[in-house]
Amino acid sequence: MRYNNFPNTSGVYLMKDKHGVLLYVGKAANLKRRVSSYFNRSHESRIESMVSQIHSIDYKQTGSVLEALMLEAELIKKYQPLFNVREKDDRSFLYVEITDEDFPRVLLVRGKSKVSGKRFGPFVSASSVREALRILRRIFPWNIHASEKINTYKKSCFDYQIGLCPGTCTGAVTKSEYKKQIKYLNNFFVGKKERIIISLEKEMKQVSKELKFERAEKLKRQISALHHIQDTALIKEDGIQDTKYQIQDTRIEGYDISNISGTSAVGSMVVFINGKPEKSEYKKFKIKTVVGPNDVAMLEEVLRRRFKHSWRLPNLVLVDGGLSQVHCAEKVLRDLEIKIPVVGIAKGPERKK
Repeated sequence: MRYNNFPNTSGVYLMKDKHGVLLYVGKAANLKRRVSSYFNRSHESRIESMVSQIHSIDYKQTGSVLEALMLEAELIKKYQPLFNVREKDDRSFLYVEITDEDFPRVLLVRGKSKVSGKRFGPFVSASSVREALRILRRIFPWNIHASEKINTYKKSCFDYQIGLCPGTCTGAVTKSEYKKQIKYLNNFFVGKKERIIISLEKEMKQVSKELKFERAEKLKRQISALHHIQDTALIKEDGIQDTKYQIQDTRIEGYDISNISGTSAVGSMVVFINGKPEKSEYKKFKIKTVVGPNDVAMLEEVLRRRFKHSWRLPNLVLVDGGLSQVHCAEKVLRDLEIKIPVVGIAKGPERKK
């Protein structure tokens, strides 16, 4: 079986038996390395059973791991490979649903949920699809507000302020413009990235001729984001594998708020990998939405902004403070459907070290 000539690029691989029946579809950040891992080490009995039936392997290259994730889901849905399907039905799988509303929302749902809009999937890994949605929302901001809340806010929502909401909260975006962005998102889910780029470039040229430079700049940023998708958080090997091979570096993130009587406030994020400081990943967040000395509210802003990014998720969150700060961090993570333990570090009532 030849896989030594597989490329060291992202894509999906399709494993077939001697009759040409598709056994398994998987995604990979590095096709050659991922496929070779099935044959170069021992596995649990279920995987060994699959490997013993493999007769040929095809692959399809993609421009990014994010696109590989989408193609993997599309192929699983189309072919229902034996070793991808864990149950007798698809109720345990996750799907992305774009609701059938005037200003559609993008939801993550289980297979057993009733369909109320267009559905994409199934996605095998919950963490991967959540990361994918975080990445895509920075390229194509979408609405999170229920229909009755559209255009009712006097002040734009927090997501709008950090570029994740298109402005449906205050009516800053028209229905036609919003639907156009959702159409682009639909196209991305079915592997039509190049078609999206062509449409965006055409529109950018048109608005430039009309001297709408702000709009042209926004389109330029979208095109650049599609050409250079930042999906490092997705670069891990998912699919059928043994738990003993899933060990990765332990990442801890610590957060602290500093301000002088509520002014010049900043939030700091420090990162430790396997217990050692990773200073290249330290971040500072200038507080934008909190007025006055309120460390808990400032911590909430910092955490929400941090976890909207597509950076790798930590294994543990440390916050400087007591129960109030811990509960704040837990609420933010719960709202974002992220399961990470939180620890607070406080000096105690006597402020001792």
